[in-house]
Amino acid sequence: MARAQAKALYINTWGGPWEVAARANLFDPFTKETGIEIRTVSPVSFAKLAAQVKTGTYEFDITTLGGGELIRANDVKLIEPWTTEPYKGAVFENGVASHAFATIIGYRKDKYPNGGPKDWKDFWDVAKFPGPRSLQRYPVRVLPLALLADGVPMNKLYPLDVDRAFKSLDKIKPHVRVWWTAGNQSAQILRDGEVNMIGIWHSQYFTAQDTGAPLGMTWNQGETDVAYWVVAKGTPNAAAARKFIEFATSPKPLAGFVTQASYGPMNPAANEFIPADKASRMPTSKENRPQIFDQDIAKLGADPADISRRFEEWLAA
Repeated sequence: MARAQAKALYINTWGGPWEVAARANLFDPFTKETGIEIRTVSPVSFAKLAAQVKTGTYEFDITTLGGGELIRANDVKLIEPWTTEPYKGAVFENGVASHAFATIIGYRKDKYPNGGPKDWKDFWDVAKFPGPRSLQRYPVRVLPLALLADGVPMNKLYPLDVDRAFKSLDKIKPHVRVWWTAGNQSAQILRDGEVNMIGIWHSQYFTAQDTGAPLGMTWNQGETDVAYWVVAKGTPNAAAARKFIEFATSPKPLAGFVTQASYGPMNPAANEFIPADKASRMPTSKENRPQIFDQDIAKLGADPADISRRFEEWLAA
């Protein structure tokens, strides 16, 4: 092992506001309680997770993965198994569910003074809503949005019609200026006016809005995904990593984190510690929940790795 077991944990993070909220509510309180220092590496990288497990050279012990990458990681044995649940229903594919986030449509009000896009069909409508767009370079999230733009109802998305989704993506591809790969990048290009509209995580949208930029958004047809904590397979710090994840998904620390970062908690017990005015910025709130759909990675209908390969080839074409 390149790094001996020590009184420190290395966590792969998304950086930006995500890490600020995690530092304040999860990392520092965990260190105070256990004496184990938290050091961070960013951005989150599936490739780095795979490489370090293969080589035994560990840059980090813990990371978070979305549902698609979690299944991939578990299938090829990149993560440690979980045999107990920190809370009921917490574990899926050896990841521990932490928080929910939504991909929503954000747009520049100054570019659309008569009102911005209200759904993904509008997002695809470059005649009615001209200008450059941005979407995440993450196909299992983008393909359902392409199907919605093509008229598929939210409750009929899964299993995905992959061929139809790529045909829909063909229509918007010339107008996508940036395929973003990091959350803070998405907030910056919207805030700075590099794009007129974007498929963006709701928390990053609010980060950009809070700077005073003239922005609008809609929860309609938002896509909810779950972030899962995982432990890198073979890390010498696996025991401490498990201890951290149990702490990070316990009610009070998790409530503090999602409140500051505007996520939705996956541990229901955390809701008791979240103020009502803060819940309005969360996809899990009773007002927002009916407008959105859940990414159903278990019913994807295709191998996530195959989808990823096809998507990268499509981008390069």
